[in-house]
Amino acid sequence: MSTSEPPRWPHCAHGADPAADSVGCRGIHVPGHTACLAHLTSTDRDAYLTSLTPGDSIDHRGTTFTEPLLLALLNALRDPATGIVRLGNAVCNWATFEGDARFGSATFEGDARFGSATFEGDAWFGSATFESAAWFGSAIFKSDARFESATFEGAARFAAATFEGGARFGSATFKSRAQFGSATFESGSWFGSAIFKSEARFGAATFEGDAGFRSASFKGAAWFGSATFKSRAEFGSATFESIARFGSATFKSSAWFGSATFKKSAGFQEATFEGRAQFGSATFEGTAGFVSATFKGRAMFGGATFEGRAAFESATFEEDAWFKSTTFATADRFGPLVCAGRIMLSGSAFGGPVTLLFAARRLECRRTRWSATAEVRLRYATVDFAHAVFEYPLTIASALDPLVLTDGSELAETTLADAPGPDVRVASLRGVDAAHLVLADVDLSGCLFTGTVHLDQLRLEGACTFDTAPASVRWRRWPPVRFTERRVLAEEHHWRASQPGAAQGWNVAVLGAERAGPLQLAPVYRALRKAFEDGKHEPGAADFYYGEMEMRRHAGDIPRGERGLLTAYWALSGYGLRASRALAWLGAAMLVTVVLLMAFGLAQETPNQTATGTVPAGGGKVTFEIDKDDPQNPTGDRLTGERFEKALNVTLNSVVFRSSGQDLTTAGTYIEMTSRLTEPVLLGLAVLAVRNRVKR
Repeated sequence: MSTSEPPRWPHCAHGADPAADSVGCRGIHVPGHTACLAHLTSTDRDAYLTSLTPGDSIDHRGTTFTEPLLLALLNALRDPATGIVRLGNAVCNWATFEGDARFGSATFEGDARFGSATFEGDAWFGSATFESAAWFGSAIFKSDARFESATFEGAARFAAATFEGGARFGSATFKSRAQFGSATFESGSWFGSAIFKSEARFGAATFEGDAGFRSASFKGAAWFGSATFKSRAEFGSATFESIARFGSATFKSSAWFGSATFKKSAGFQEATFEGRAQFGSATFEGTAGFVSATFKGRAMFGGATFEGRAAFESATFEEDAWFKSTTFATADRFGPLVCAGRIMLSGSAFGGPVTLLFAARRLECRRTRWSATAEVRLRYATVDFAHAVFEYPLTIASALDPLVLTDGSELAETTLADAPGPDVRVASLRGVDAAHLVLADVDLSGCLFTGTVHLDQLRLEGACTFDTAPASVRWRRWPPVRFTERRVLAEEHHWRASQPGAAQGWNVAVLGAERAGPLQLAPVYRALRKAFEDGKHEPGAADFYYGEMEMRRHAGDIPRGERGLLTAYWALSGYGLRASRALAWLGAAMLVTVVLLMAFGLAQETPNQTATGTVPAGGGKVTFEIDKDDPQNPTGDRLTGERFEKALNVTLNSVVFRSSGQDLTTAGTYIEMTSRLTEPVLLGLAVLAVRNRVKR
């Protein structure tokens, strides 16, 4: 007979109020009598109890037991040699236990059937032994149900049972299937250190109070699919030797799986964690399946070990996802997943080739170690790779389009709807060996490079952008300062912003960031210049050469003379990179030359040639010496059009290092010599600057 069906045996006709129960007492007749045990006469009851011996089977379906009546029944079945109650088949379906039901240390040698029974007081089954099946399906425990250290050698069926008080199964041993499907635990439930040697089924169960499975051992499959944990779920240090299934389970409060061991696959597909999910130091020896899982609180996997596949495809983290110091032994793919907060991978280790696919606000990989090739493909994220270690090629790339799942659909990014954009920003590469690092389509405007090793071997692919110098004129006392546009490291921004009287537009360092000075930044610019040159990107390399020279000029370890030379080089042509500046100086020099020549250099008039000679007496050969007068300094109007034309001709010839052939005064000769020395140099600097900006 099913425990969910109403009783169909002959009912006891005594003891019920007809107005309350039209069928009277539901208790089954005691064999040989016409009433249930509760309604037998005292003489008949005593005779019945006296006839019982330890190990006998009993059938008291539907019977109402008071505490004294149950005690009398159990005493009749107590083994006088051991003091232990021994029962054969115990059939108590639909029975009602009005007081405490004390079956502690009892041995059920046959089936124990308490289906749909009601325990109004405490139900004591601590240390009891169920040698065959134990049936408590649809039973109602209105007070505490105590099964501590009980042993279930046959199937234990608590399906659809209701535990209104505490359910205590600590240290219990289930040697066969344990069935708690659709059970309701209205108060706390404790299965700490319990041993499930076969299947443990808690599918669709409801835990309204704390669910305590700490240190429990699941040797068979553990099924918690669609279970609801309304309070704390404690599985810390639990061991799952077979598959563990929590698919579609709902954890409305914190879920603690810290130090748990999953020796085969762990399935949390489509599970919902509304509170903190704690998997710190857990060990996943098989596949860890969190596909489409939702973490509304912080997810803590710090110190966990994933020896198999880490399946987080389409998982959603509404807060931080903490994987600090986690070990991924053989995971080949992590994601795609979306995280509205930080993904913390600092101190983690990846043992094999892996692809990380994240849409997240921030990714921290400080001191993360990769032992094989890796690709990190991101959206929306700010990445911190300070002191990360990788001995094989590692690529950090921005995904221009939404990440694609294995079924071909796009990863939903609704939790990042308020994010500024899908661009990927690198925050730090300090301490990284960049010999095997590839950056593709990332924003490096805020990246810290100081301390990066082999930075000259860094590969930049696609559109990698850097910060720029402040645009337009910046007034800072006198004279006004104008910064020409160029690629600038974030650390130069921080340094310039920290200087007294700094011009506006330089970005201040983030609080707590270690500030670098010109002495540290010069080699960084030099290495990046070489990286751009190796990539055949000469215009980009020119910007970093400019930055290198700027840092050398401002460094405190160079002699004053060298600093003066660098300052002149900067002022005249922007280190050979600013054609406009060199041309401006060239124009100014030519203008000054023209003015000086008009004022002092050109002669008053073109001197006439004269011939002088001596005619020897008596004839003979005549010798003439042809000369002309020295040019005379001008005395009249010097700023005439004719004189301007001559001065311009002299100046233009000086620019190309030629002599004009004009008659010049002594001062004009020196002016021309100076012009022929300086102006071709300025012209050469302008040509060099143009070449540096356009060559490939």
